[in-house]
Amino acid sequence: MKIAIMQPYIFPHIAYFQMINAVDKFIFYDDVNFIKQGWINRNKVLVNGKSFMFSIPLEKADSFTKIKDTEISKKLYDKWRMKFLLSITQNYKNAPFFEQIYNLILSVFSQHPTTISVIAIDSIKKVSKYLQITTEFKTSSQSYNNTDLKKEVRLFNICKIEKATHYINSIGGQELYEKNSFLNEGIELNFIKNLSEEYQQFKNEFVPYLSIIDVLMFNSVDEIQIMLNQYELIN
Repeated sequence: MKIAIMQPYIFPHIAYFQMINAVDKFIFYDDVNFIKQGWINRNKVLVNGKSFMFSIPLEKADSFTKIKDTEISKKLYDKWRMKFLLSITQNYKNAPFFEQIYNLILSVFSQHPTTISVIAIDSIKKVSKYLQITTEFKTSSQSYNNTDLKKEVRLFNICKIEKATHYINSIGGQELYEKNSFLNEGIELNFIKNLSEEYQQFKNEFVPYLSIIDVLMFNSVDEIQIMLNQYELIN
């Protein structure tokens, strides 16, 4: 059993979906503290051929509030949503898969979610379904009663509950986790490194590190399924 445990991000980078596709079960880690200046409520898309950061407005974003309790701004969300959807239309209307991907984005942002975790998880699940990823999803706040455990100990506990023998983490986790600590618990640890190549973005010079939205706009499901397997597992 291979599993991954990760905070929910809004329409994350393709590497996030490579990790989902690489495991049997993916756990949304929503009952840990919100990360300011992270990727939970923001990402990047093309605007005028350049990388542009968008951010879903929040009521109060601080590192003392759990992701699942971090609320979206009721006052600012509707105005922001309309502006964002207009920007997507203006900048991607000539992309080959604009219509179906715009409808997917619209289905996520037409909701009136109260927390960032709800909308972020929904964006990931809907993209995964579109890409025909069959990985099982679970949410930490709903499935495990172990918030009293700290850091690696909690991850070990989730792995044992799920009978997981292999834990896959993002490449950024190399600075956080020791392979021997996992091996001592009978769990193999690997970090996933994205190897997917450039794709055509209109006639512009390729802009990397954008949201999955950009990948979806320019590539078919079959093409993205190939990208999902373009990674290596690092010890």
